[in-house]
Amino acid sequence: MENEKNFTTGSISVSTEHIFPVIKKWLYSEKEIFLRELVSNACDAVTKMKRLSSLGEISLPEDEKFAVTVRLDPEEQSLTISDNGIGMSRKEVEKYICSIALSGAMDFMEKYEQSTSDGSGIIGHFGLGFYSAFMVADKVRVFTQSMKGEEDSVCWVCDEQGSYTYEECTKRERGTDVVLYLSEEGKEYLEAGKLRAVLDKYCAFMPVEIYFEDGKDEKEGEEQAKEPINDISPLWLKRPSECTDEEYTAFYRKVFNDYKDPLFHIHINADYPLNFKGILYFPRLNSEYDNMEGQVKLFYNQVFVADNIKEVIPDYFLMLKGVLDCPELPLNVSRSYLQNSGYVSKIAAHIVKKTADKLQGLFNTERERYEKLWDDLKLFVEYGSLRDKKFYDRVKKVFLLPLTDGRHLTFEEYAKELQGKEEGKIFYAADPVTQAQYISLYTDRGIPVALFDKVLDSQFFSLAEAEEKVKFVRVDAEISDSLKEGEIDENEGLKSLFASVCPENTEISFASLKDGSLPALLNVSEEERRMKEMMRMYGMDVPMGEEKATLILNGSNALLKKLADCTDEDKKKDAAAQIYALALLSQRPLTAEEMKKFLAGSFKTIENGL
Repeated sequence: MENEKNFTTGSISVSTEHIFPVIKKWLYSEKEIFLRELVSNACDAVTKMKRLSSLGEISLPEDEKFAVTVRLDPEEQSLTISDNGIGMSRKEVEKYICSIALSGAMDFMEKYEQSTSDGSGIIGHFGLGFYSAFMVADKVRVFTQSMKGEEDSVCWVCDEQGSYTYEECTKRERGTDVVLYLSEEGKEYLEAGKLRAVLDKYCAFMPVEIYFEDGKDEKEGEEQAKEPINDISPLWLKRPSECTDEEYTAFYRKVFNDYKDPLFHIHINADYPLNFKGILYFPRLNSEYDNMEGQVKLFYNQVFVADNIKEVIPDYFLMLKGVLDCPELPLNVSRSYLQNSGYVSKIAAHIVKKTADKLQGLFNTERERYEKLWDDLKLFVEYGSLRDKKFYDRVKKVFLLPLTDGRHLTFEEYAKELQGKEEGKIFYAADPVTQAQYISLYTDRGIPVALFDKVLDSQFFSLAEAEEKVKFVRVDAEISDSLKEGEIDENEGLKSLFASVCPENTEISFASLKDGSLPALLNVSEEERRMKEMMRMYGMDVPMGEEKATLILNGSNALLKKLADCTDEDKKKDAAAQIYALALLSQRPLTAEEMKKFLAGSFKTIENGL
């Protein structure tokens, strides 16, 4: 870098006037991207060198160690990005640096990438990346030595106006040093913590080892341990067979800082024509009201591009977390490009297929584990099914009905257990505690009861009913034939009595139940209840208790027979009111007013019994 000799001067060759002010302010939306661009260029220089060596174009020592170094010099207020890659001759500097938007990466790929099997590795596709340096610097110096050792070293200096000095210099090692003299706008990058955060964000998985030197003097007699700040072989580049569950979990925690283990992962390694890799995780939610916003990090040949790119995954999988490396996308991809790209839509479709395949695989080979995961998975599967009929078609055979007895059955398995009983129906409960009496009525007679207690369930029922030709019936929606032991005549006296203590929207009917211990049950129409629940979900004002209901009086119950024979009208009315309140309590939580009446009636009953 010494003995610099002025060789020639000139101006950057551009066709648009005042291009540098535009670059300085508008080249990228985020100023910090300059570091990604310059480190990417350095990695490309190394990758080119490796490629030429593999093709036999050049010969390198077996122990050749490649690296990129980012060096901060607070005193000089400069930042240097160094590599020991291919370097440039004076002609190459003139071609690739002095002409904006003429990329050396494109020339190199046209010449050499055709002869490789994967066509991957070169990051940059644009010539503008280098000029992002002027977003934070008012002067840039480039020291470079080409791999063609017989050519002179080159020193190129350019100011923020685009005027450059092109000089000869002595650089002993092959490679390139890009020195940024930071402007006032770039002084924030003189802080080591800020630089390290940017490197961690954009360069954590770049394909060449990157080292960061923060400019602090080493203590005398001690050697500062130098470790790369990046992982050059991220997990998504490996074959799934080469990765352990522990590695997948560790990678998830490192990338997403989530203390909860994911439910499971999907490792994608798509070949032509899609050509993308990645790992997607299904996070564990504590409830359906957890934040369902996921985070998918988009990479381009191991270079971080953007966070939370929604367009590359189906909208109903936005809760997913993961990384996708898509070398077919532009490095500086725009939102509008993603929204209109056929490649992106194919990626989304492939993710849907891989997700369905994963669920089917877990069901077929790890049924016990799949059942343990189902409580967390069900919400994802229901929502995905509602959003995409094709997804439902792929997963319907492995959709599980969680039962109140702890078992899990598919639609087909449930239907087999109901053969000869209540075929074509799926009985379910929404609250295993409140509706315990109803549940036992069915389970005591060998009819399994599923548990569906989420808001989304009722919407999923409509889809499944149409596709599976079944009817979801909540245990408090009807008295099925399996629970009855014959017909019974109505008792007009009891009917009038209960009508006098029940709300006006309550119908009174009679049945003879096999379980004679229950004096009465309250039923609410499945269709009407679903409609009211949906209205509440969308914020419509539908108070609890407004549904039309049917109070079914059990003609087999001894208490009702005793009540019919009682001659004390006040006692009869009080008893009827309590029987109705108990039936209501076993059907749903009481409103505040209903609870007040129930407690008052209970205290009165106790008092009368003393």
